[in-house]
Amino acid sequence: MTLEEIRSEIDEIDAQLLPLFLRRMKCAEKVAEIKKGTGRAVFDPVREKKILDDVAAKAGSYGGEARIVYSTMMTMSRAAQHRILGAGKELRDAVERASSVLPSPKAVACLGQSGSFSHEAMLRLYPNAKPLLLDDFSAVFEAVADGSASLGIVPVENSSAGSVGEVYDLILKYRFSILGALSLPIRHCLASAETDIHKIHTVYSHPQALRQCTGFLRAHGWETKPCSSTAAAAEEAEKPGVAAVCSLCAAKERGLNILAEDIQDVSGNRTRFLVIGREIVIPADADKISLCFSLPHTIGSLSGVLTRFAAAGLNLTKIESRPIPGKNFEYDFYLDFTGSAREERTLGLLCVLHDELPRFTFLGNYHEIE
Repeated sequence: MTLEEIRSEIDEIDAQLLPLFLRRMKCAEKVAEIKKGTGRAVFDPVREKKILDDVAAKAGSYGGEARIVYSTMMTMSRAAQHRILGAGKELRDAVERASSVLPSPKAVACLGQSGSFSHEAMLRLYPNAKPLLLDDFSAVFEAVADGSASLGIVPVENSSAGSVGEVYDLILKYRFSILGALSLPIRHCLASAETDIHKIHTVYSHPQALRQCTGFLRAHGWETKPCSSTAAAAEEAEKPGVAAVCSLCAAKERGLNILAEDIQDVSGNRTRFLVIGREIVIPADADKISLCFSLPHTIGSLSGVLTRFAAAGLNLTKIESRPIPGKNFEYDFYLDFTGSAREERTLGLLCVLHDELPRFTFLGNYHEIE
C-alpha cells in the first residue's frame, strides 16, 4: 500500500469512530438522567477498573495505549454526567456571590523589614495601606487569619530559583483566597558598611536570594548565611566584614555602601507574589485561576485531570505538588491556569472537579500584573 492509501484508510476509520464516540456520550447523558432519580454516584471505580483491565488485556501489545483512550472517554463521560446532575452547587453559588470589587485594605502583611522585596511588592499594589512587616511567612498567614491584616502578600516563585516551598505549604494549609498577583523584577546588590569588597568574609540574605546569586557568591568564595529576609540581611551587614544580598532600597535605608549591583545570575530575574485574603473576590479583568486538590493512587489519575483542561481549551501555567502533613507519600497538587470562572465552560469544569477530587479547593480567580 502507498502512504496515500494508508492515510485514506485512517481517515475512513476516524470517520467511523466519531459517530461512535458521540453515541457513547449520548449514552452517558442518559445514564445521568437515570442516576438523577436514584441518587447513585457518578464514579464507580470498581466498574471502571474492570473495564480498563479487560480492554488492556484484549489490546495485547497496545494495552497501555488502549487503557489511556478508554480512560479518557470515561473521564469525559463522567464530566457530562456531573454537568447534568448539577455538580458543584456550593462552588457555583460562591462564584456567583463573589464581589468584583477589590478591597482597599487598611493593613497588609508581608515578610521582612522596610525595603524588603515583599515590602516593595506591597507598596506597588497597595501604596495607601499600612504595612505589617513580619519575620516569617507563617506569621503573614496568621495575621490574615486573625484579622490583624486585611490581606497578605507572599512570594511563591522566582524565575531562576524556582518555587518557595514553604509558601505553597502554607497556601495548602490555610486555603485562603488569592485576590491578585504581581510579577516583580528582582535586582540584587551586595551592600555593606565596609567600603572595600576585599574585606568581606560573610554574606547574609534570604535563602531564595542567595540561590538567585549563586554564581557571583561562589566566584568570591564567601561564607553565606541565611536569614529571614533580604531586609534583615541588610541589618546584619552593618557588622565588620559582613555584607548583604538585598535590594538597593534596603541598602539605602540602612545607609550601607553598594559594593556591587545586579549580582543575580539571570538578568531578567523576577519573583511572583500572590495577594491572599479571607474572602473570594473575582475582578472584572480576572484571567488566572488557582486551585488545589489531591488524587487517589490509581493509574492515570493525574493524567485524567489534566486531560479535562485540554478538552476545555484551558492553558495550564503552573503545577506544584506538596506532601500532605501526616500522610506518607500522599500529595496535594496546586494548579494555575488561564481563564475566567465567570465563563460557563470553565465554571462547569471547576464544579465537576469540586465534586470528584479529594481535598479540592478553588483558591481564586484573579488578575496578574506584569
